[in-house]
Amino acid sequence: MRFLTVMDPLPSVNPTTDTTFAILEEAQARGHENLVCGLSALRCEGRRGFARACPATVRRPTAEDRSHAALGAAVDVAFDDVDVIWMRKDPPVEDSYLSACLLLDRHDPARTVVLNDPAGLRVAHEKLWALFADDLGPATLVSSSPRDLVEFVRARGRGVLKPLHLMGGIGVLAFDADDRNLRSAADLLTEDGRRPALAQEYLPEARQGDKRVIVLDGEPVGAVLRVPRDDDVRANLHAGAVAVRAEVDDDDRRICARIGPQLRRLGLYLAGIDVIGGKLTEVNVTSPTGVQQLDRLDGRVGRDRVIARIVDGAEAKAMAVRRE
Repeated sequence: MRFLTVMDPLPSVNPTTDTTFAILEEAQARGHENLVCGLSALRCEGRRGFARACPATVRRPTAEDRSHAALGAAVDVAFDDVDVIWMRKDPPVEDSYLSACLLLDRHDPARTVVLNDPAGLRVAHEKLWALFADDLGPATLVSSSPRDLVEFVRARGRGVLKPLHLMGGIGVLAFDADDRNLRSAADLLTEDGRRPALAQEYLPEARQGDKRVIVLDGEPVGAVLRVPRDDDVRANLHAGAVAVRAEVDDDDRRICARIGPQLRRLGLYLAGIDVIGGKLTEVNVTSPTGVQQLDRLDGRVGRDRVIARIVDGAEAKAMAVRRE
């Protein structure tokens, strides 16, 4: 099979933690052809989509050779001439990302599978989409008004402010009600009332960790707990949190029972939900990570590995398209 992966520059990813690297590695081990490109390499000519993509091979770095990827000369590839397109570009989700999702619509679904579905990616904002099931998560307010955000935090004694468009814990701040920086932070995140930001109830269980649950075709398949540093409120691995082994529990299954059917309906094959104290805080669908850490901590091998199950599912979807 031919896999085309739309992603951040391959040489820049961390091969020991990056899920997209692991997908490429697993596909390569199975004999599939890997092609990679960035957002700007996508185009369409009428109804047909194309990418200017590079053949890619990946490897685990060694002490003698720290490189983890080799790229061939770029070639023009029609979307309809590959079996699976992986949309794995990290946020922010802004104009260039949304335009790329629209370009990826220019594939023939009778020939090519796109994971995750670009139409679903345009709908499922990672911090806002799951509010249709707001009883699953902490109290949440989204507003462009700094005053609204400040009053929300003060009414609860403590709260968290988040930008809507960033990832990896960037811009996430926790405040007590009497913190003199609260108003200034609300002004900053909303750009003085010109851009919406999010305020959430502070969950004390966050000190014990933020659980990332990997969801495949709407079903939870594994979890890893991300424990924040002593000097930080953020439990993101990008921000220095430590990954600890975790189990999928009844709360995780209850959450997935609610949102799983909607993820499947939108074609969001691979997702990562964030759960603190049994409450859903985010649904990550652009480029969810944590799979390598999960497989290592669980000691999974062979086809039991989550990364193997991810590629198994992609192969099955591509084969189903061919049979139709």
